[in-house]
Amino acid sequence: MTRVSRDFGDTMQKEAVPAVSADVIFASSRFPNYKIGANNQIIDAKEDPKVLTMKEVVARETALLLEQQKRLSVRDLASKFEKGLAAAAKLSEEARLREAASLEKHVLLKKLRDALESLKGRVAGRNKDDVDDAIAMVEALAVQLTQREGELIQEKAEVKKLANFLKQASEDAKRLVDEERAFARAEIEDARAAVQRVEEALQEQEQMSRASGKQDLEELMKEVQEARRIKMLHQPSKVMDMEHELRALRIQLAEKSKHSILLQKELVRSKRVEESLSHVYELDGAETLGSYLRIKPCSDIAPELSKCSIQWYRISSEGGKKEPISGASKSVYAPEPFDVGRILQAEINFSGQQIILSTAGAIDPAPGLGNYVEALVRKHDVEFNVVVTQMNGADHPSESIHVLHVGKMRMKLCKGKTTIAKEYYSTSMQLCGVRGGGNAAAQALFWQAKKGFSVVLAFESERERNAAIMLARRFAFDCNIMLAGPDDRASLGT
Repeated sequence: MTRVSRDFGDTMQKEAVPAVSADVIFASSRFPNYKIGANNQIIDAKEDPKVLTMKEVVARETALLLEQQKRLSVRDLASKFEKGLAAAAKLSEEARLREAASLEKHVLLKKLRDALESLKGRVAGRNKDDVDDAIAMVEALAVQLTQREGELIQEKAEVKKLANFLKQASEDAKRLVDEERAFARAEIEDARAAVQRVEEALQEQEQMSRASGKQDLEELMKEVQEARRIKMLHQPSKVMDMEHELRALRIQLAEKSKHSILLQKELVRSKRVEESLSHVYELDGAETLGSYLRIKPCSDIAPELSKCSIQWYRISSEGGKKEPISGASKSVYAPEPFDVGRILQAEINFSGQQIILSTAGAIDPAPGLGNYVEALVRKHDVEFNVVVTQMNGADHPSESIHVLHVGKMRMKLCKGKTTIAKEYYSTSMQLCGVRGGGNAAAQALFWQAKKGFSVVLAFESERERNAAIMLARRFAFDCNIMLAGPDDRASLGT
C-alpha cells in the first residue's frame, strides 16, 4: 500500500509554476479579490472596507486592558530582579568559599607529596613501591583537584556574568519605576489643574447667575413702583393711606430684621464658643474597672489643667442625679467597684467657663473578677501583699512589703510579725479606691481603719486591689456595715 504524502500537491505546484524574478514589482502588497462570472471570466470585486462597530471597538479595548492587567508590573519586575541579584551574590560567595577550600587542599596535597618523597628515600623494597603508589595517587588527586578548580573558575565567571546582568536589569527596572512615578505625578498635577479650572468656571457661572437675578429683582421693583405711581394717580387718598402703612411696616420690618441679624450673630458666636470648648479636652482611657481615665488636652488653646478646678461625678445609667465623688479633683481618676454600671463625668472650670466630659457609657466590670471574689469569700482570712505609700496624709518613705489581712470580722495590716493596724468593721472605717494620682491609681486604695489613722496601700495588680475592696465590703455587709469612701454612705444607702 502506498502512503500519500501531504506535500504531493505542494511539490506539483512548485514544479508547475516557474520561479518569479526578484525584479518584479507588484502593484499591491496583498492578494487581490476576484470573482468568477459567466463563462469563467474573472471580474474585479469592489473593495468594501470593513468598518468596526462601537461594540467591537469596546470589546477590543477591553481585551487589551485585560491583557495588560495580566502582565507583571514594573515594580514586580524590579523586586524579582533584586531577588535574582541577591541569589547571584550568594552563589558568588559560595564560589569564593569553594576556591579558598580548594587552595587549602592544594597546600595539603603538596605537603603530603613532599612527605612521601622524603619517606621514599628512607625506605627500600616493597615499602618503596607502596610509597610510589601513594605518590601516584596524590598526583592523581592533584590532577582531579586542578580539573575541579577549572570548573569552579568557569562557574564563577558565569555567576559573575549573571550577577552583572541582574544588576543592570535591576537598575533598568528602578529607572522604569522612577519614570512611571514621575509620569503618574504629572498626570495627577494635570488632573488637579483641570479640577481647579472646573471649579473656577463653576464659581464664575454662579456669580453671573447671582448678578442676573439681582438685575431681574431691580427691574421688578421698578415695575412695582411704576404701578403704584399709576394707581396713586387714580385713587390718591387710599393710595396715600396705604403708602403710610407700608412705610410704617417697612420701618418695623427693618428693625425686626436688624434684631434678628443680631440674634443670629449671637447664636453663631455662642455655638462656636461651645464647639471650641467641647473640643479642648477629652477623656482618655478604657471605660472599664481596672483601668484609669485621664483628662487630656486635644487643642493648642487648651489652658493648663493645673490652673483649672476639676471635679468628678458619678451618674446612674438610668439618668439619676449627679453625685460628686469626694476627693476626686485630679486630672486622673481610677474607677472602683462602686462605679461599675454608672457613668462618670468630669467638670472643668476655668476663667468663668465650664467644660463637661462624660464617658461614652457605663463603666464595665473587669472580666473574671466576680468569680475570683466568690472563690476568696469561702476563705476565713485572705492576705494581700501591699506597699504603704502614705500614712495619715504624709508620704511614707519605706517601700517594704506589708500584708493586708481581710477577714470576715476585721481587717489587719502587718509588717512581718508587727501589727500596724487591726480594727473590726465599724461605721468609722472607710475603704475606697485612691481618688487621684498618676498611672498607679488603679492599683492603690485608701483605708481609714479608725479616726486619726489612714493609709494608702499599693497592690501588686489592679485585680488584687479591686478584689480586696469587693471582699472587704462583702464581709462588712454581712456585719451590717456599709463600707465605702468619704461621703459615699448616702449614695450607698439609696
